Amino acid sequence: MSAAWLLFLPIALPFAGAVLAFIASRTGDRRAPQWVNVGTTALMTLVSLLLMSAVWRDGPQAIQMGGWAAPFGITLVADILGAVMVVITALSGLAVAVYAMADIDEGRSRQGWHALYLVLLAGVTGAFLTGDLFNLYVWFEVMLIASFCLLVLGGDKAQLDGGLRYVALNLVATVMFLMAIGLLYGLTGTLNMADLHVALKTVDAPGLVTTIAVLFLGAFGIKSAVFPLFFWLPASYHVPPVAVSAIFAALLTKVGVYALIRLFTLVFTADVDYTHGLLLAIAGATMVTGVLGAAAQNQVRKILSFHIISQIGYMVMGLALYTPLALLGAVFYLVHHIIVKANLFLVGGVAKRITGSFELDRIGGLYKAKPWLAVLFLIPALSLAGIPPLSGFWAKLVLIQASLEVEAWVIAGVALVVGLLTVFSMSKIWLEAFWKPHPDGDAGVGAVALTRGETVALVAPIVLLASITVIIGLAPQPFLDLAARSAQELLAPEAYVRVVLGGLP
Repeated sequence: MSAAWLLFLPIALPFAGAVLAFIASRTGDRRAPQWVNVGTTALMTLVSLLLMSAVWRDGPQAIQMGGWAAPFGITLVADILGAVMVVITALSGLAVAVYAMADIDEGRSRQGWHALYLVLLAGVTGAFLTGDLFNLYVWFEVMLIASFCLLVLGGDKAQLDGGLRYVALNLVATVMFLMAIGLLYGLTGTLNMADLHVALKTVDAPGLVTTIAVLFLGAFGIKSAVFPLFFWLPASYHVPPVAVSAIFAALLTKVGVYALIRLFTLVFTADVDYTHGLLLAIAGATMVTGVLGAAAQNQVRKILSFHIISQIGYMVMGLALYTPLALLGAVFYLVHHIIVKANLFLVGGVAKRITGSFELDRIGGLYKAKPWLAVLFLIPALSLAGIPPLSGFWAKLVLIQASLEVEAWVIAGVALVVGLLTVFSMSKIWLEAFWKPHPDGDAGVGAVALTRGETVALVAPIVLLASITVIIGLAPQPFLDLAARSAQELLAPEAYVRVVLGGLP
């Protein structure tokens, strides 16, 4: 398959699937949109793996849409980082699509939930593959609209309240993003990221460039939920259906992190001491506030939501240190966290089905009643905490090694302490939900009976994601090699620039 199709299909497939899913939802057959969703995400996974193979074999791939040469046209481009993110988007999208077959009720399905879900995946994939900042803005808006609709679909009061907070702060990010785009275009006359890499080297206005960089940092910082811009996330992620929470937890903040990594390795590298020093301070504060917020919560999804914030700090830490080993760790951490965090939300959803609540003081007895679920919880929970030999251990180890390599003792200490506090939060869920008896005795566990089909749809994605976590942990070298090559491309983006600009300097 040609590079053009491999770059085009990961975006086109979910849009086409969304149309089919919407039509299927009008037929009255509840299963029809579900199978369209699962089939589309399965095709996305296949195509994304082919794209990853092509990028690994032949280097960065790029196409110019409509025949307009860069930097004037719309560029789609994939290097190792972009291709990896497309693969993990499709894989997590498939897992959650299967889970949604048992999680999303018939009412939401008729209202177009599956179509909106595929539009969200299209927006996320477009953000990972776009080669210019204006289209990155467009894909962010596609994501924002689809995610807001998924968040409030059903019309519960808590959903509407969380949705308004979510969209309000994200609109602030949109305004900052557009301001930064306008200033940057006025300064350079281009928004193509590869062209900006070249153009900014000739701009003799370092103060203005740094100011624009900080504006982008603010915009993407809100999208990433870094300190102190994270308040929208714990206010909204615990209110929608579990399938929505899981895909949000897996992907939405990671698009912001991806944008930070892309811009602060490809575009804004003239004043690394200031910009990346600021990123390092933000990373440390994000880790600490996120994990302390998690420790203070007593509801499963709120704990997991605050841990998203905490773990984002580790990824930003890798970018801020700006060494080959640190960027390797950031890319590895991205992949690990998407899988683990989606899985924890899915496990939490099954626990709620069995015990009747997300509140830790109202549930319990899961270890006795469902020991297999206890194992499936422990795998991502221990991985999130960085316990060997799971994927999270290698991710944290690489980042701490990178910080010690450059004698960044404070951030290394923060990372270690936050890891210990993460163990505390995961232990709290384990002790309350799994180990202690249910407040209502054995009658409180399994009050909601699941059909065989529902059990398969709920558990199969959890088993898949847990297996990936174990595989990465037991055989990390291929994944470390992939992340290492991505780090090399980020620090030396000449191949990326060359394939986009067609041999121009």
